[in-house]
Amino acid sequence: MDLIDEPTSNTPEFSVSEISGAVKRVIEGEFGRVRVRGEVGRVVVARTGHMYFDLKDERAVIAGVSWKGQVARMTVRPEEGMEVIATGRLTTFAPQSKYQLQVESIEPAGAGALMAMLEKRKAALAAEGLFAPERKRPLPYLPRVIGVITSPQGAVIRDILHRLQDRFGTLVLLWPVAVQGQSSAPEVARAIAGFNALEKGGTIPRPDLLIVARGGGSIEDLWGFNEEIVVRAAASSTIPLISAVGHETDTTLIDHAADRRAPTPTAAAEMAVPVHADLSAHLATLEARLLRAGAQAVQTRRQRLSDLFRALPRPEALIAPALQRFDQWGERFPGSLRALLLAKRQELRSTTAGLRPTTLRIQIDKARERLADRAARATRASDTRLTRLQSDLAALDRLHQSLGYPATLRRGYAVVRDGKGTVLTSAASASRAPELEIEFSDARITALPAKPSRSKRITPQDPPPDQGSLF
Repeated sequence: MDLIDEPTSNTPEFSVSEISGAVKRVIEGEFGRVRVRGEVGRVVVARTGHMYFDLKDERAVIAGVSWKGQVARMTVRPEEGMEVIATGRLTTFAPQSKYQLQVESIEPAGAGALMAMLEKRKAALAAEGLFAPERKRPLPYLPRVIGVITSPQGAVIRDILHRLQDRFGTLVLLWPVAVQGQSSAPEVARAIAGFNALEKGGTIPRPDLLIVARGGGSIEDLWGFNEEIVVRAAASSTIPLISAVGHETDTTLIDHAADRRAPTPTAAAEMAVPVHADLSAHLATLEARLLRAGAQAVQTRRQRLSDLFRALPRPEALIAPALQRFDQWGERFPGSLRALLLAKRQELRSTTAGLRPTTLRIQIDKARERLADRAARATRASDTRLTRLQSDLAALDRLHQSLGYPATLRRGYAVVRDGKGTVLTSAASASRAPELEIEFSDARITALPAKPSRSKRITPQDPPPDQGSLF
């Protein structure tokens, strides 16, 4: 039987990798670098720092990915529901047979979208009470140490130092931070927490007041001060904080969380300390008011005392009755003293009349007779009680002798003990003892226990032996 060959196809065969590579080349070669506008879907940040998110419109979804380095350079991070314009390159992911947008940068799709996101975040933080007025603390009147959080370059720090020096010299601690870009928000939050972590009396003095300052700029430039991490750090600060971010028309979320908002960094320095000349003039005014008030108070009290003095009677009239009573008592005193002396003398005579020897002797004899009579009665009572106690003791001794176990032994009983001196009360315990000691009324003997089979038990039918009566 002849074999018939199957017809072969002219369609070439490709491996899976070849097809995946061809698709990758077509997509990357056709589109290259693109800008895609859409709404951000789910956002996932991996532990490696890479960010995965979706870009979607009403009909399609594109997967987006940003590597760790690209995420660090983003000025605005995507959030779910945010409309953005993503710039990057279209590529494929062969293990899952899908294409994706490798995003290099993201910007809001217009200022309106950015403001909408800002209002949403503001409402969420306000609902937590971070902007509540009762959380605001008063600023210290004259802080000794001021902590400034701003960039070390630029005119902001120079303006603050110049204005503080003109008004009232104070110690300033600068914590340098980036005031723009992706690293701005975490650096500002760490600076606020760092100043609050300083201990009082430490090597680095703890500030009495904090100023977070930055010059003006666009909403994108100031966006770091709208981040949630900065707002929470400002709200949790135990040191009073002034927010001086941007110009007077610029408003950020840290302004709502701070204890006081300044329209400019220079205005923040003016809020922080008073003018030295104004303070001196104010102190001089207070001193003058104090002196006038003191002099007026003294004059008022002097006039009041004078008025009260005129209402009082003359001193002679006040002490005249007392002087008259004193004169009367002075005239009566000698006669009263003589009468008291005579009365005491008569009382002494009456008392000494009963102290004659004959009277004392009679009283002593009567007391001696009473004492002898009481002693005789006490002796008779004690003799009677002693005789009764002796009789009771003899009766108890006789009862003890008749009921004690030696007397019982003399009536024919015996005490059985083991080799350790323990009293045995049953045949079973006696059979287990290696040696028995039997005590009779006249002596103790040693015996070996009998085997259990040879022991004889006294049954209730056997008559008990006659051992006499205990009583």
